[in-house]
Amino acid sequence: MISPASRAVPLGRGAFGFDIVTELPNSPTGLGIGGRRHGRTGVIHTPHGEIRTPAFVPVATQATMKAVLPEQIKDLGAQCMLSNAFHLFERPGEDLVDAAGGLGKFMNWDGPTFTDSGGFQVLSLGAGFKKTLAMDVTGLKSDDVIADGKTRHAFVDEDGVTFKSPLNGSMRRFSAEISMDIQHKLGADIMFAFDELTTLMNTRRYQVDSVERTFRWAKRCVAEHRRLTEARSGKPYQALFGVVQGANYEDLRRRAASEVAGLDFDGFGLGGAFEKRIMGEICAWICDELPDDKPRHVLGIAAVDDIFAGVENGGDTFDCVAPARTGRNGAIYTRDGRYNVMRAAFRTDFGPLEEDCDCYTCTHYSRAYVHHLLKCHEMNGATLATIHNERFFVSLLDDIRASIDGGYFDEFRDATLHRYYANGSRG
Repeated sequence: MISPASRAVPLGRGAFGFDIVTELPNSPTGLGIGGRRHGRTGVIHTPHGEIRTPAFVPVATQATMKAVLPEQIKDLGAQCMLSNAFHLFERPGEDLVDAAGGLGKFMNWDGPTFTDSGGFQVLSLGAGFKKTLAMDVTGLKSDDVIADGKTRHAFVDEDGVTFKSPLNGSMRRFSAEISMDIQHKLGADIMFAFDELTTLMNTRRYQVDSVERTFRWAKRCVAEHRRLTEARSGKPYQALFGVVQGANYEDLRRRAASEVAGLDFDGFGLGGAFEKRIMGEICAWICDELPDDKPRHVLGIAAVDDIFAGVENGGDTFDCVAPARTGRNGAIYTRDGRYNVMRAAFRTDFGPLEEDCDCYTCTHYSRAYVHHLLKCHEMNGATLATIHNERFFVSLLDDIRASIDGGYFDEFRDATLHRYYANGSRG
């Protein structure tokens, strides 16, 4: 059982840090400069505990993961959780969370916490696209692009973003300073600078403008973070990560990373829309330009092959809503690929969701039972499927970490990916 921490929480910037444990050796196939492979294991130190990396970060969007309690997230092995600053700003409001003692106490989670900046919602409300865009964009470049069936509800200018609330339709405003104020009041151990997330379909000219604008916003975030840290000196130190944008352009990614690395950030977020075919290359371009002694978080990535590419090329932590969101719709991740437990074939299958899985669901319930619950739209179905999927990704990153420390990462990567995709699995 988790209870709000009664121990003294360390204050001051010294409470945050990062130690490297093991680094992947360079390789002739390494994507970094000189065959560099930026993958490593390490430990992120926060006021609310340590995160052994690489690690998967479950997403508790509105200070909760749908259908799963924080106690259950802890029991499945998660070290930390990430919440969404935009949604918590919408409700219940950052002032209420601050009054409750911060995000961790509000949701009864005593481990490290992250909050994002709201930058993703700019893309989502503006263009309506998802995070990873594995598409051929030849001939489709446009700076006014909108996803099919979507209406633009967010508008970017030099100072920030004006958007229509998805809750009540009122016009709202986000800027670097507003995002920092919200995130400081939410009180997460790690927060992200406000950035503009573009799509892969934006023109080169717009990508350049956006990288420059995001850098200007980053400088404003650092200044406001410093001011708020001093004003709230009695609170535990909150680390600020700068976010690197630049889409698929190597020169823009390297430029953005170099510029952000020159600011007073505690770590970095590898952000933006990644085209799947060059996921590893993009991470390597960025990490070539970043200092080794600060942690790097890859935002919104959870396909199994993308996880391996991200780790090998420098990612330390990864978050994504996909394991929970797809689980609620019956998609189950296993070492032998992904399948949908709602298919008729599983109606009378009394085996676990995955053989040899140690999660609570697999040690207590059958495919037939989870199939039944999801077909009946029972909440417990979502709970059981989500517990398994989150455990899958937490365990996968734990195993990757062990393979790096043990010196067998390449063999583990190749065997895992071969097994996972052998039957044409997605994700």
